[in-house]
Amino acid sequence: QVQLVESGGGLVQPGGSLRLSCLASGFTFSSNGMRWYRQAPGKERELVASILGTGSSTTYVDSVKGRFTISRDNAKSTVYLQMSSLKPEDTAVYYCYKERTWADTRDAWGQGTPVTVSS
Repeated sequence: QVQLVESGGGLVQPGGSLRLSCLASGFTFSSNGMRWYRQAPGKERELVASILGTGSSTTYVDSVKGRFTISRDNAKSTVYLQMSSLKPEDTAVYYCYKERTWADTRDAWGQGTPVTVSS
């Protein structure tokens, strides 16, 4: 059974930093691309960042480029989202997502971790 468990969210002041973690189990972690999404109140879910299974390539939505960094530790089956220079508009619930592959057609979502950026 695929499981994704996020942690690390919380309340932070504007300009602050947080690191989110997503611990994965139930599949071959290193073979799957992973993504972070976020959903702000009253808005649609938005793709924030993605990373290949090898970690060799990453992508970001324009609004977080230069501020957020996605990374992974395949030995720990964990994907991270380092968030810096946080802004109030980054306030959202952040979700970890497992991509489908040709060998594993399951996708999966974590339960989400809330991030609030406020003074």
